[in-house]
Amino acid sequence: MTDSDEQSATDDGSAGSPPTDDGSAPAHPHIRSFGTRKAHRTPGQREAWERLLPVWGVPYAAQLLELVQVFGRVAPTVLEIGCGMGETTAAIAAANPERNFLGVEVYPAGVGALLKRIEDQGLTNLRVIAHDAVEVVRDMIAPDSLAGVHIYFPDPWPKARHHKRRLVQPAFIALLASRIAPGGTLHCATDWEPYAAQMLEVLTAEPLLSNTATGYAPRPELRPLTKFERRGLGLGHEVRDLVFVRR
Repeated sequence: MTDSDEQSATDDGSAGSPPTDDGSAPAHPHIRSFGTRKAHRTPGQREAWERLLPVWGVPYAAQLLELVQVFGRVAPTVLEIGCGMGETTAAIAAANPERNFLGVEVYPAGVGALLKRIEDQGLTNLRVIAHDAVEVVRDMIAPDSLAGVHIYFPDPWPKARHHKRRLVQPAFIALLASRIAPGGTLHCATDWEPYAAQMLEVLTAEPLLSNTATGYAPRPELRPLTKFERRGLGLGHEVRDLVFVRR
């Protein structure tokens, strides 16, 4: 989710890893699309993390996931990258019980909030990985295995020297496209116009993807309006959706 005012990075493009539950920050070899922030959690988020992550969480491991084993059934699986506080992720999972949803979020507060939503709404088709999305896609998702991917309001990194930190870059989109099954979709949304233009350029250039619209797409009914988006619209921010299909 867009929250760049809370993030920081050094001028050389490096940044800290997300704070782990014990406050440590392991080193990683690739450029991060997220910055360092204080790992503040409410007592409820902390309690949900500790109690529910073993139930609805999937530990990161450098091996391919068996999605049937993870969800206990055969169903199309959608990956959501950057769940934020989980409002959109939980709403989509609730509205589409015939699909599995795998949310990836680095920040403990967001993971805790999403876990609480899973319990409160009785969602059985949603799992959470508390880890960097690039490594999850690279190491845990098999080629041609996903029915879709959602990337909603990733951090725009507005300063020019930080553009390299944006998630939607050619190398990652090529990797992501290889994990989507033919006919599956990649749906991105942003309220930052310069980033939308970059997204459109990068997605259009990926040979495995085809645009479902001429330029930007109308907002699909699948993606609900959130408090975050309503606030942005109230400030005059135009939201742009991009929906591409895997060839």
